[in-house]
Amino acid sequence: MKKILFLLLFLPLLLSASKQEYELKILSTIADALFPNTKVVKVWTDTQKSTLFLEKMKKIQIVSTIAEAEILLLTKENDIKSKKMKFVTSYKLLKRYKNTTLGGFYWKKGRPNILFIRKNLIKYKRKLPKSMLKYIEDEF
Repeated sequence: MKKILFLLLFLPLLLSASKQEYELKILSTIADALFPNTKVVKVWTDTQKSTLFLEKMKKIQIVSTIAEAEILLLTKENDIKSKKMKFVTSYKLLKRYKNTTLGGFYWKKGRPNILFIRKNLIKYKRKLPKSMLKYIEDEF
């Protein structure tokens, strides 16, 4: 009985940890794809949780102001007026910042979704590797 209770209490924590590891790998792959010739990418994010998460990535340097950043990672519904390129973590934010976001990575129905917007990739002069071309959308 104790073993079953133990599993029920700690199984969600284990699954959450593996989801975070998976998410970290995906975000690392996206960072490498968007900034292939850059050793360190300066990122500004709007939440402390994202900051703590991104600090685990070797290629990412968290900056404290939008002006210092090369790209903004948005997770909340803020009103960011900056024209800097953005990457978002929800479909709702993709729609909101469709003119300045390169794309998004978000979870839907327990599955990861990756999407890039072609016109913004062109606008910010970003080329993706062949392995990621299937995630580009023309119309959004």
